[in-house]
Amino acid sequence: MTATLDNEIAELHRAKAELQRTVEALTVERDEAEAQKVAMAEVLGVINSSRGDLAPVLNALLEKALRLCDADTGTLWTYDGELMHPTAVRSPSPGFAEFLKSPGE
Repeated sequence: MTATLDNEIAELHRAKAELQRTVEALTVERDEAEAQKVAMAEVLGVINSSRGDLAPVLNALLEKALRLCDADTGTLWTYDGELMHPTAVRSPSPGFAEFLKSPGE
């Protein structure tokens, strides 16, 4: 009987640990979704106040993407049908900054 009770207690501990891992994973997922909603609202606010000027909108998009990805550097590119163009840049490495300054070929 003691062995059965010990097995049941051990199983309850395993179930509790699994539930705790599930709660932690769902909490992280919820927090990420909330951060995405906040970033989207901020970008929509920039769009609303931009009066047709795309530069602040694209800069805001890049800033929010970097924050959501916990990244220090990034580049937002646009495509004109033939070429890619860096439209918003944050904290490029020196070599990449030099590349961005060079004329397209």
